[in-house]
Amino acid sequence: MFKDKTLLGLVVAVVLMMIGVGMVVTLLPQRVVDLDGNGRSVGYIASAFAFSYLLLQVPIGRLSDKIGFKPLLIAGYLLCFLTGLVFYFATSSNMIFFARLLQGAGEAPVWALAPALLSLRFPLAKGKVMGIYNAAFHFGLTVGPFLGVVLAKVLNSNEIFLVYSFSCLVGAIVIYFLVETPAKKEEQTIDLSDYYQNILELVKQQQTLICFMGITLYGAGYGILHTTIPAFLLQEKAFSAVDIGVFFSLFYLAISLSQILTGSLSDRFGRNSFMILGLLIAAVGIIVSPAFSFPLILLVLAISSLGLGVFHLASMAFLNESVPNSLKGTILGTYYLFWGVGMFFGPPIMTRIAASVSFQVSMAAYSFLILLVAVGMMKILGWKSKCQAPNKRTR
Repeated sequence: MFKDKTLLGLVVAVVLMMIGVGMVVTLLPQRVVDLDGNGRSVGYIASAFAFSYLLLQVPIGRLSDKIGFKPLLIAGYLLCFLTGLVFYFATSSNMIFFARLLQGAGEAPVWALAPALLSLRFPLAKGKVMGIYNAAFHFGLTVGPFLGVVLAKVLNSNEIFLVYSFSCLVGAIVIYFLVETPAKKEEQTIDLSDYYQNILELVKQQQTLICFMGITLYGAGYGILHTTIPAFLLQEKAFSAVDIGVFFSLFYLAISLSQILTGSLSDRFGRNSFMILGLLIAAVGIIVSPAFSFPLILLVLAISSLGLGVFHLASMAFLNESVPNSLKGTILGTYYLFWGVGMFFGPPIMTRIAASVSFQVSMAAYSFLILLVAVGMMKILGWKSKCQAPNKRTR
């Protein structure tokens, strides 16, 4: 499978980018604190990323179905190259937030379009190859924090932003030379009204609507695990900066492992049971995590992350199968639109609840919502896939 140049190119490029992201994601909160003199605006680091990411998902998905995946992938890597330069030259937190807007725009095609491209290239093993790509994605994020610690011995923290910048540039070059775009077919020429009609029809269906609800909560969980939970660990569990680095690495490692486990198994046994099981694991782990201290809390949160990752891949494959080839880019763009809504609104809401009541209450409320969606999936979808997702109603 890795003899395929496109798969190899996508994997190499995303590992390079995400190693850089893993290095800088742990630096940004402290960078904002240093520039502002306080941490009141740290929560906007996630929201700034999610804002542009959210706005561009559907337009990028539709554009990819018209002009192909490769140009947009290259543009995404180049935008992230510029992001690293803005991080490096930033003299205020506003510049950091502007860079995060650029980063959200740049990563939008990297998250959504590469799996869509692979699903077209490997139609009989889409879960497996999408799992390989997502595992490589999160493997890079796992390695990044550790590599950042090593590089910190020879570089100052600001120079690490340049390492991220140029790793994205190399990724763009890899995409240019290795990735091939599938030949376009007649069915890919679709009017704009038909485009959104098909997506609207999908959202109206119970099967896909409940899936999108889960995806929104997944996005919220991803954002919470990047912001609210690290803040809780620092303030109430007395974690050190090194401990937080370990937390991030375990989070990314669990997501990566979940992609490897889920891909082939969901190809064989169906998507439904993995979506439901993933949500149940995440909900239980998050609701009980405040009861533990270091190091057990790291294990519990890692298991929760594993559950989110299982849901992520299974739901992505489920939706990918719900549309014809002409809408592969659009449906994954829509996937990350809902994901972005969760990531944009989830962390601020959870932070507000934690500040007004307690962290434990905020986590219990979030977990309860996940359980409701999981129960809804049991009722609407069942544990076993009875058939392919409903693409008959799409044009």
